[in-house]
Amino acid sequence: RKMDLSPLRHEITFGLNRIYLLFPEVGFTTTYLVSVNDLVLQQCADEIKALPLPKFITWRARRWFADDPNTLFLDTDYTGVENFSGDATARLFEGFTVTYVAMQLAFYMGFAQVILIGVDHNFATQGPPNAAVVSEGDDPNHFAPNYFGKGFKWQLPDLEGSERAYRMARAAYEAAGRTILDATVGGKLTIFPKVDYTRLFE
Repeated sequence: RKMDLSPLRHEITFGLNRIYLLFPEVGFTTTYLVSVNDLVLQQCADEIKALPLPKFITWRARRWFADDPNTLFLDTDYTGVENFSGDATARLFEGFTVTYVAMQLAFYMGFAQVILIGVDHNFATQGPPNAAVVSEGDDPNHFAPNYFGKGFKWQLPDLEGSERAYRMARAAYEAAGRTILDATVGGKLTIFPKVDYTRLFE
């Protein structure tokens, strides 16, 4: 179901991975772009570098983004200790999803309330978590058929791992007197309190 994203034009937004495919349709860009997946960054480096907005990119991808003045590098890690960090200048655990990195960035920037949109937490494509696969056709898992379209190499989600991370994020936000709310329409994530997207802007 299509969502009216126009009210977000005047909000501070963190766009993830290939969200920029939506920019022409919605008529504006997100405030920031966050991407830490090596496969996405390697295959989409030129498209991402061309975006005229601040980008938070994993240090592992520096070879493709070293000449981009709009890129800020993050020291992110997906193999180490599973934790939530409120300090984006230190190492950030990736939490099996770029969404978790964005949550830590938002915390570091001081946001008292984070609202999730489009976190379906549900994939039609099945297989071992984190396994690298090559798309054989249109992408059934994202908002655009060419998001991870034919020939695109990507990693299958680790939904259990990301749920562990989301629980840490919720605990960290609540301990600091802050909140993460989930305004995804029809999403399968159950970690965060739900809120009706259409009523956010009344």
